[in-house]
Amino acid sequence: MIFWVLLACFVGMAAYVRLAPDVVGRWHQPLEGMPTGAGIVTEPGGARALVPMADGRAGLARFAAVAEASPRVRLLAGSVEEGRLTWVARSVVWGFPDYISAEAGPKGLEVWSRLRFGRSDLGVNRARLEDWLARL
Repeated sequence: MIFWVLLACFVGMAAYVRLAPDVVGRWHQPLEGMPTGAGIVTEPGGARALVPMADGRAGLARFAAVAEASPRVRLLAGSVEEGRLTWVARSVVWGFPDYISAEAGPKGLEVWSRLRFGRSDLGVNRARLEDWLARL
């Protein structure tokens, strides 16, 4: 009996992680608190980056192409014309969602990648930003 209860809890948790709705208004917001200097800054549950460039919109378009060519990533909201995009990237095994927002700001391209569930992402968001920015 204990086995079946544990199995039901396990399946329920896995289903919740994969099927919980993405609330656009929570994740697709103007980026605030971005780093003031160029580079990637790690924070609890995510990472932020500032890429100085003269034409932030062109950088945003290139970043969008890189993001959308990545596996298990889909656009949640926004457009290059709007100047802000947000994607959902899911982990391979469990399907944990991470939210990546990019915005053409006055200082260049601003990007924020963060987790939804838990407290630590084990460096996944920073590694994703490093990879995507290297491909720009």
